[in-house]
Amino acid sequence: MTDGRKPLDISSALDPKSVAVIGASRDPDKVGSIILQNYVSSGYAGKLYPINPNADEILGFKAYKSVLELKGKIDTAVIAIPAEFVPKVMAECGKAGVKSVVVVSGGFSEVGNTKLQEELVKVADKYCMPTIGPNCLGVMDPRTRVDTLFLPTYKISRPEIGGVSFMAQSGAVGSTVLDLISGEGFGLSKFISYGNAAHVDETDILEYLIKDRETKVIVMYLEGIKRGKDFFEAAKRASRIKPVVVLKAGRTSAGIKAAHSHTAALAGDYEVQEAVFRQAGFTIAEDLSDLLYYAKVLESEKAPKGPRVAIVTDGGGAGVLTADAIASLSDLKMAEFSNTTKAAIKKTMPPLVNAANPLDLAGDAEETRYSNALSILSNDDNVDMLIVIALFQTPGADSKLASKLIEYKEKCEKPMIVISIGAEYTETHKKMMESSGLPVYDSPASASRALSALYKYYQFRSSR
Repeated sequence: MTDGRKPLDISSALDPKSVAVIGASRDPDKVGSIILQNYVSSGYAGKLYPINPNADEILGFKAYKSVLELKGKIDTAVIAIPAEFVPKVMAECGKAGVKSVVVVSGGFSEVGNTKLQEELVKVADKYCMPTIGPNCLGVMDPRTRVDTLFLPTYKISRPEIGGVSFMAQSGAVGSTVLDLISGEGFGLSKFISYGNAAHVDETDILEYLIKDRETKVIVMYLEGIKRGKDFFEAAKRASRIKPVVVLKAGRTSAGIKAAHSHTAALAGDYEVQEAVFRQAGFTIAEDLSDLLYYAKVLESEKAPKGPRVAIVTDGGGAGVLTADAIASLSDLKMAEFSNTTKAAIKKTMPPLVNAANPLDLAGDAEETRYSNALSILSNDDNVDMLIVIALFQTPGADSKLASKLIEYKEKCEKPMIVISIGAEYTETHKKMMESSGLPVYDSPASASRALSALYKYYQFRSSR
């Protein structure tokens, strides 16, 4: 049994052919002006209509006093005006046949103004007009060039096109994660910030992302869950189709109180919610770092055949730390190399390289030694996953090694990730590898947890 409401269709907000920006301004510091500018800067190809009763032209576009003046249907309207005027303007949108609305304005239930938020919902329901928000950043889609974020591009980087979709109740968390995604080198499919979830809620968004072909991994930051039964049903279907990573805020009494004052979210009993997440096959993140690490490996890596990990390193200590990290996880284990593999290592490698896991190639290892090692280990049936440690401070590690790892990643049939720790020189090569789809981690612990998440997800899939 579910809660009975059909999912609200938000597709027109993510792929609109026409957009009205209500509250567009000639003042470049105003929210409405930034939103309009973002659409222009992103290269949005649809029609843009600034709505401002006190302007004739904004950023070279003819301005209109109301959406009622526009001819033809408008796919979505982005509303950035004071809260008290929002219901009236939404009613005008409904009369004008606007398909969906994004309300970035704050000043509703999050500050105790529940009556005004109820008016917003009544208007949305009356005109069957899916409404995202209020009190949110709205939506972004790099493919369709939609960008309602009222944060200028010089303050927050916009990720490249990719397969990870991120839904966030908190705009601040969402914007932070977007910035971090750009630095981590993997791409974005959709970003949806939904604030108070007055009308469109997390279940509606999850239903949309399940069906979205460009979304390969769903990442969620949740503060509350409004329709528990419907959410659970959607969650069970989601993980059978694509990985879902969730970070739930409001896990303690202090967090629950903070969530309610932030987005008016009713956080609920976290132990119950965590049990639901696990039953649905979600990957549960404990913090924002995990959220990114898990998303990166789940987007880029194929299903491992088993839990056995081989480590290749140019630094013995780093290899030991990684072995400790693997051993600390109940679902992963160190691979035992076959006799054939040991013989190949002894034949191919210098005498100082022991045929053991971790496979320490020594501090002078260069791209050829790494390539030989990976070729041997990838053919060992006892090895299911590979962790490659590349310490670019060593003499043999340079751009040729990074290129070789990228080349090998493209033909490797097993999950393969890299650990690379260091400052400027390392970061240059880390970006080089990540931009080519090779996941790179900055610690043994984060890399090991990422592989654990990958293994557990595909174990869940295979058990269904």
